[in-house]
Amino acid sequence: MSSRARVYLRLGRVSNLPTVWTNVLCGMALAGSGVRAREVALVGLAVSLMYVGGMFLNDAFDREIDARERPERPIPSGLVSAREVFAVGYALLGAGVLFVGGHAYAEGRGAAPALASALLAGAIVLYDAWHKGNPLSPALMGLCRVLVYVTAALAAGGQLGIAVIGGGLALLFYLIGLTAIAKQENLLAVRSLWALGFMAVPFLYTMGTPLTGVVGLVAYGALAGCVLHAIRLLRGTRRDRIPRAVVTLIAGISLLDAVLIARSGASGAAALAMLGFPLTLAMQRVVRGT
Repeated sequence: MSSRARVYLRLGRVSNLPTVWTNVLCGMALAGSGVRAREVALVGLAVSLMYVGGMFLNDAFDREIDARERPERPIPSGLVSAREVFAVGYALLGAGVLFVGGHAYAEGRGAAPALASALLAGAIVLYDAWHKGNPLSPALMGLCRVLVYVTAALAAGGQLGIAVIGGGLALLFYLIGLTAIAKQENLLAVRSLWALGFMAVPFLYTMGTPLTGVVGLVAYGALAGCVLHAIRLLRGTRRDRIPRAVVTLIAGISLLDAVLIARSGASGAAALAMLGFPLTLAMQRVVRGT
């Protein structure tokens, strides 16, 4: 593999892509239009391009801060120019929107999927440009993932019903909690309780999932174990406890997707989504997820 390819893989945080794929799978399953492999692959590719593009832009916008705090990142270390990273990032975002729009046009599904993907692209750029020092950045990051659900649901010809909305809110609270918990130094402090409260919302929303069958029970238990493990890491004393907890919770997004899918009754798709968790962790050993 060339050195430039390795730099691009680092910039794109490609190890987290399985969580994007399970987001797409979940959005389609919750929309009630059925899960078709070809459609999952096509929309998954489009959203993957947008995710990687967003990660490129994240580094480009953060280049001055990274020069002080993370000088080993590709731009401040001189491995690639900010201009190139901006160009590639915006190109990937645009390609993703075009993929979704082209698919929707070919399937006769109107402009809604393209509009949703354009909103997703806009939210990604807004987050990348305005997440440092922004108290609303956790919610903005969560909104990006929710819009993946919306884009996938509409691209599959489904409806934005209560399942998509409820699942999207559960995902939003999970991501707000993920970001907030990762910033805490002492989870026993009173100021940490609100972060733990956000993480509790997805469990409350899906508390009936274990009753849907074996897959639902396993997915719910795995998600609980993932979050508890991350909390134990954050309460520890290891210097790398925060990044380890963050990458664990990122991988846990696939488990939440699996729980939501199982709740909708699609046990096969839920079992497939659960595989995103170990796959993400395995890929993070090769390419850092943060």
